[in-house]
Amino acid sequence: MNWNNEEECLEAVKNNGWALEYVKKQTNKICLAAVKKNGFALQYIKKQTEEICLEAVKRNGFALLYVKNQTLEVCLAAVNQNKYVLQHVNKEKFPDVYSYHKLLYS
Repeated sequence: MNWNNEEECLEAVKNNGWALEYVKKQTNKICLAAVKKNGFALQYIKKQTEEICLEAVKRNGFALLYVKNQTLEVCLAAVNQNKYVLQHVNKEKFPDVYSYHKLLYS
């Protein structure tokens, strides 16, 4: 396996998102493929984008644990995927997420 070859890396992460840990040159395409396979692959992404973070939390809400810059949209998507992730939302920055959760689950 050549971890510098983009096509080989893309195939590797499509089969196993955890393979992203070994990719030398991370591209947006490779990172998206990795988190689509496994949301927790987000922990290995060097340059997170909102698009990549959204895709990760849509697959597994607990990927929010690895989001470096929480946004309202990412937090809502994570909570929608798994209500138990609410405890990891930045409460001071996003109090609306807590209100939203109460409306849905009360």
